[in-house]
Amino acid sequence: MRFPLGAVIGRYPFPSSSNGGQDQNIETGDVIRHGRKCRDIPFLVFFIAFWIALIVNSSFGFHKGNPLRLTHGLDYKGNVCGDKNGNPNLHGLGVRYWVNPNQVFESGFKDTHSDLEDFKSICLRDCPMPSNDTLKWVCNYPEGDEIRLSMEQWVSRDYDYFSFLTPDMRKSSLQLLGPCYPVLFPSVNVLWSCEFMTRKSNVSLQQWHMMGGQTVDDGMILDKTVHKSINSQSSVLKRYVADIGKSWPVLIVCGGIIPLILSVIWLAMIQRLVSAMTWITVALFDILIISVTIFFYLKAGWIGNDAITPIIGTHDPSYHLSGRERVHLHLAAVFMTVIMVVAILSSIAIARRIFKATSVLKVASKIIGEVRALIIFPIMPYAVLGIFYMIWISAILYLLSSGEIVRDRCNANCCAYDLKMKQVNCERCCGHTIHYTPHIGIAILFHLFGWYWVTQFVKAFSSTVIAGSVASHYWGHGEVLQEISFLPIFSSVKRLVRYNIGSVAIGSLMVSFIESLARILKPLRKKLMVVDIKTHNQVGKVLSVSSHFALTCIEWIIRSVNHNAYIMIAITGESFFAASAMATELIKNNILRIGKVNVIGNVILFLGKLCVSLASALFAFLMLDTHKYKSAHDKVSSPLIPVLVCWGLGFVVATLFFAVVEVSIDTIILSYCQDSDEGHRGTTQYATPLLFETLDDQNEADRHDQ
Repeated sequence: MRFPLGAVIGRYPFPSSSNGGQDQNIETGDVIRHGRKCRDIPFLVFFIAFWIALIVNSSFGFHKGNPLRLTHGLDYKGNVCGDKNGNPNLHGLGVRYWVNPNQVFESGFKDTHSDLEDFKSICLRDCPMPSNDTLKWVCNYPEGDEIRLSMEQWVSRDYDYFSFLTPDMRKSSLQLLGPCYPVLFPSVNVLWSCEFMTRKSNVSLQQWHMMGGQTVDDGMILDKTVHKSINSQSSVLKRYVADIGKSWPVLIVCGGIIPLILSVIWLAMIQRLVSAMTWITVALFDILIISVTIFFYLKAGWIGNDAITPIIGTHDPSYHLSGRERVHLHLAAVFMTVIMVVAILSSIAIARRIFKATSVLKVASKIIGEVRALIIFPIMPYAVLGIFYMIWISAILYLLSSGEIVRDRCNANCCAYDLKMKQVNCERCCGHTIHYTPHIGIAILFHLFGWYWVTQFVKAFSSTVIAGSVASHYWGHGEVLQEISFLPIFSSVKRLVRYNIGSVAIGSLMVSFIESLARILKPLRKKLMVVDIKTHNQVGKVLSVSSHFALTCIEWIIRSVNHNAYIMIAITGESFFAASAMATELIKNNILRIGKVNVIGNVILFLGKLCVSLASALFAFLMLDTHKYKSAHDKVSSPLIPVLVCWGLGFVVATLFFAVVEVSIDTIILSYCQDSDEGHRGTTQYATPLLFETLDDQNEADRHDQ
């Protein structure tokens, strides 16, 4: 059952009385604080418990993980290349090099029982190149009684101590068993792994044969083997994750600072250029989406000569190489082209209805101008999300690299000389891999869900606070009440934290759960569709498609109901489910009155968010195009993921700030509908003349169109 909201959120107009001061106090009393109770407390307790679990989960990742594992390989001792905590200290030695070309050649055949990861590799500073006048060697890390060198001396000698070897060690080295191995093929640094080139050095090979060295295989398989390992799906995925960590300055600037500045500028301009801002937003959106699409074409190599390359450092200009990252950019460029065409055509289609959005934006801009703290308030949830995202991204990098390094069991001929044992060892000589247990996968999924829930919670908290401030303005006859005249935002925050923080927790949980479930079921639905197409099962195909649309509709309804429920929570102080029912009833009874105005207004605001996020993506492209991110330690394998992350972060930041306008409009409309239902014959008691004129003109226009 509904009741007069004026008595809940503002001053309800009690009739005059002759009882003197007592009734006068009732009429002018502080009614905004009455009639509220703590709501949805169990969900608040559940949310607190979830936060504790999220902290414990992140602590596990920080304790077990090492982000270097995402990009750098493992040497023959199981150390991560470049890890200063390795045994020995490998700081600065971040490039992985396979020392035995015959083993690399052998692992390239399809029918072989060996894998490249099972063979001996070592960590170096740079990929070795053959000499034009002498035979170069790459030897094992110095250890044992025979080789008395420090790691610094080993590096300064260009990894070569062949002259210190005993006759037995030299004989073993000529059989490609170590501890020293000849450098016969040139190699290039491809994403921190040395990839062999098939053209061998004739001078080095001649000297190798003169010394009685074992026959060395060569051919096209030699260079393709390492590239196949580097270009595997799992390796590419790990590098994409590592790109996020390497480009953290880009994320801070383009995903945090730039969208903050652009959002504040947009809010400031909407107060002064409200009529022109709708057209400016549409035109700017078209320009930005075209610009971002062109950058995808540039990095994919379809325009100009600025395509991404996996090669790090200087190399032969005639040697060209590409990987999966380039293919993914090709797909992204095609996808962006389709999106660009659809977006431009849609913006042209809505041009005739833009004036409808202008009128309702004027009402929101008037309230923002009167309650100026609304522009400043989003900085608070922005700061909370910013701190949370920095910790969350760090934790996910450690979680994804928190597997256990174990030695493989293999049937390969991996015999190698052991300096400590002083003999060739053929046992426990296989390579190492990172083993991920099932509980790590669960921890990662939990962490991802935590990100989504916390994001939805902060957005819901922000929307509810804004709605409370705007509702106070509406139900106070368009005036800021004396009791809340000093920063009404703080009064709204106080009411929410004291009474309804659990309601926001359950609302954000529902959105997070439904959307997470939809994303989990999406791959399963695709697999079922493939099976149905192959088996020509039309019933299964229809069920698969219908279930997809049904889940999408449920997701949209839940999101829409939650958004309006937060507004009713701010107005009435009711629990989440009661507020959802009230909001649904109001919208159902007034859908024809508010539908078109609200839809067009939301479209313009959505385009504004896309403008901010597209600008963030554009600046991310520009920052990633500098020398720092195209070479050496901070090189990103592809700008794709950092740009998409900046795009997403920019959209989240814009959502927080644009909620000032979006929630203001929705709050005004819901309050107007409630006020109209409570009034006499559909008239309103609290609506300002500007709002009444806006909605009345819209209703007249709709009747004229009909």
